[in-house]
Amino acid sequence: MTRKDDKSVGPCVTERAALGNRLKADAALSIHADGASASGHGFHIIEPLSIGRNSEMVSGSAELGEALRNAYHEGTGIPYSNYLGKKAIDRRDDLGGLNMSTVPKVFIECGNMQNKGDADKLSSASFRQRIAESLAEGFQTYLG
Repeated sequence: MTRKDDKSVGPCVTERAALGNRLKADAALSIHADGASASGHGFHIIEPLSIGRNSEMVSGSAELGEALRNAYHEGTGIPYSNYLGKKAIDRRDDLGGLNMSTVPKVFIECGNMQNKGDADKLSSASFRQRIAESLAEGFQTYLG
């Protein structure tokens, strides 16, 4: 975890990527909640596209993304995003947290904070526990 609470700002993206690299992590995940239009709902995983310097971690990131997507969907029941990605997978080459990582890494947008149904779930402590358990299951699958 790189933030102490929900009120503070975490370290810069360069520091977050460097942390996983320095620790030679088996994998890394950046956890978010999206802020798209209120009509959008669901979750999606953001995987890296190769930009050269991150090319060695891209295939591992795709495996990690699939394992986390499947576990999250099964464990939480949140549907795939209806506004971004294909089957809840979006691939990008413009995010520093992915471009600077040398270990397999993905982002998850756990839901859309602007959508009332998603926001209600994300505001529930018991549902956040389900999220944590689902993500842990995804990591177990990936690392298995």
